[in-house]
Amino acid sequence: MPSRSADDDPRLGDVSEGTILQAILARTGHGSHTILGPGDDAAVIAAPSGSVVATTDTLVHGPDFRLAWSSGYDLGWKSAAVNLADIAAMGARPTALLVALAVPRDLRLSFIEQLADGFREACEALAPGCAVVGGDLTVSDVLTIAVTALGDLEGRAAVTRSGARQGDVVAVAGELGHAAHGLAVLFGRFRDGDAPVAIDPARLESGERAALSAQLRPAPPIGLGVMASVAGATAMMDISDGLALDAGRLATASDVTLDLSKAALGGSPERALAGGEDHALLATFPADVLPPGFRVIGAVRERGEHGVLVDGAPVSIEGWDPYRDWDSAAG
Repeated sequence: MPSRSADDDPRLGDVSEGTILQAILARTGHGSHTILGPGDDAAVIAAPSGSVVATTDTLVHGPDFRLAWSSGYDLGWKSAAVNLADIAAMGARPTALLVALAVPRDLRLSFIEQLADGFREACEALAPGCAVVGGDLTVSDVLTIAVTALGDLEGRAAVTRSGARQGDVVAVAGELGHAAHGLAVLFGRFRDGDAPVAIDPARLESGERAALSAQLRPAPPIGLGVMASVAGATAMMDISDGLALDAGRLATASDVTLDLSKAALGGSPERALAGGEDHALLATFPADVLPPGFRVIGAVRERGEHGVLVDGAPVSIEGWDPYRDWDSAAG
């Protein structure tokens, strides 16, 4: 975005709420399921199947992101993507986003415009037909982005975590471990002491650009959630806390053991197992079913002592814990 003067790019504390809202709404699209969009006390969204899938997620400056590393566009995109992934993991099609913002007064209006652009373009790229339909705006010393996503099952039953059965295959769609690699690059390369510093592209090594993109602008395979449901997925979930931890959650819900193949996890199996914020889709299917976009990484066994095995051995990796693995200092 071209640079703007202070007069053209005022601080949020110097403009009205109406000006901020207009800057956002001028950049959000109209979703195909939107009957009544922004402007009234609430939006009206079509739910042809008669049921609505809903999820929410909050990103807070400090515990969840750094403004030194993420632009407004990055944050709009990521906030949309992580919520869309949860809708997809239920086998539903995303229909609408509600966005609540708590913003510091010293942020520039251009930041909010970039945020809105990120939301719109993430929806267009990952979940066509979905759009921001409303939300809330308030003032806070800490930038906070809270998103509620809605989805439609289109007459299908929801795909839950509890349906995996012995004899199913374990499959994944999306990349594993790349977001964790990106986070390691940020914390290892772009800090001055404890303070984060701006990313210098010249310091990035081969493969690190893609890893940073996976962390800052994840692109989950949203459309494959519906495909998995139609194909007959028996269980499914979004991998947000690392494959080892989330596979354990699915195994517990289904009362089975998931036996994963180390070779199928790629060149960095430890990072694939432990790394968080991938937002890939983990699913189980009958042995004769595997929709395009999914790859087999293991098999469902009868429940044993351990919920997750790798090549028949228990997994010692704990998985992603944002309270442990993300330094919460702001910057």
